[in-house]
Amino acid sequence: MQAITTTTGQDGHVGQTSTIGIVTVSDRASAGTYEDEGGPAILSFLEEAIASPCVVHYRCVPDERHIIASTLIELVDDLHCDVVVTTGGTGPAQRDVTPEATEEILDRVLPGFGEQMRAISLKFVPTAILSRQLGGTRGNALVFNLPGRPKSIRETIDELWRAVPYCVDLLGGPYIDTIDEVCNAFRPASARRR
Repeated sequence: MQAITTTTGQDGHVGQTSTIGIVTVSDRASAGTYEDEGGPAILSFLEEAIASPCVVHYRCVPDERHIIASTLIELVDDLHCDVVVTTGGTGPAQRDVTPEATEEILDRVLPGFGEQMRAISLKFVPTAILSRQLGGTRGNALVFNLPGRPKSIRETIDELWRAVPYCVDLLGGPYIDTIDEVCNAFRPASARRR
């Protein structure tokens, strides 16, 4: 398992330090025979979109349900991530078990995440109906699955992240400020700090 921790964010913005986990699920990338492109695509988005301080923990694991589940638990329960985003393993193939591992560790499923991700992807490819992505909460953390390809990741996360900071607010987490030109996060007027 590859593990990396990095810090992102820009000085001078409203917001508190958040902790975000990125998990790439791939047999080949975790074995080192294929360079992970999904995790770096998510990190690139976070670096561009999040203005407030952010600590990012990265993991790359094989398509093994128990390893995925234990990694998600580690990121939420031990490293206290406010958000954990996975990439890979959400299709219909036999080895695609990320949604099952995710659902296993969740307290509550938030169906809107999967519905919205498929709706976004359907604008680009008809095979989006094969995706089994989902999202939900574990304790005070938001966990959701993204597609595996960098292009699909950006198409999805660029739009989906608009709801993430307010979800974190509702879960009692830190105030995540975003760069409006990259990701104009939605919050009711009463919840905004500027």
